[in-house]
Amino acid sequence: MRIKRGKAHLKRRKRLLKRTKGYLGGRKNLIKRAGEATLKAGQRARNDRRKKKGDFRRLWQIQINAAVREYGLSYSKFMGALKKTNIEVDRKILADLAANHVAAFKKIVDSVKVDSVKK
Repeated sequence: MRIKRGKAHLKRRKRLLKRTKGYLGGRKNLIKRAGEATLKAGQRARNDRRKKKGDFRRLWQIQINAAVREYGLSYSKFMGALKKTNIEVDRKILADLAANHVAAFKKIVDSVKVDSVKK
């Protein structure tokens, strides 16, 4: 007896075309092009997940720099002083403190300034 795979084939095709909904041209309704489009989309999604980390780091650096300038420091001097005083707070937390908890951020900046003046 012959095994027919029509239902599985249709299901696979339907699932693929569902993923490419909204794509331009034949990439949304031609099976071969849709398959290529989804593969590329997956690669780009993976790469952008990696890029996102660097994008956020750059954003935090800009936010910290803007906040630290009000206290007469530059970003690089501030980060260098943080390392010298062994204050281990990452950029994400520093940017959040600068935006939402100004008093706490000011204490960190003041402690860094005091330590850098002593040395």
